[in-house]
Amino acid sequence: MMRFTGLAFTALLVGGLAGSTAQAEQTLPDLLAVQLRAQGYACDKPLKAERDDKLSKPDNEAWTLTCSNATYRVSRVPDLAAKVEKVEEGKDK
Repeated sequence: MMRFTGLAFTALLVGGLAGSTAQAEQTLPDLLAVQLRAQGYACDKPLKAERDDKLSKPDNEAWTLTCSNATYRVSRVPDLAAKVEKVEEGKDK
């Protein structure tokens, strides 16, 4: 019984480490897209994320996220929902 418990613990530990490695491989556009989707916005395939230095402040990062179906301006403050604005086609960022 003790041997089985040890094997089960080892399996859980290895599985947890493999899961954290997979999460570390996500890119910034992927992470921003996940946050947008959680807030109800459509981002079919995140293509790129560019930091907006003019709008960014300490503890308030601003990004332009380009998805295959839309472009969004995203402001992120720790522990709060992101402020999201859809950028219309043909308009400057």
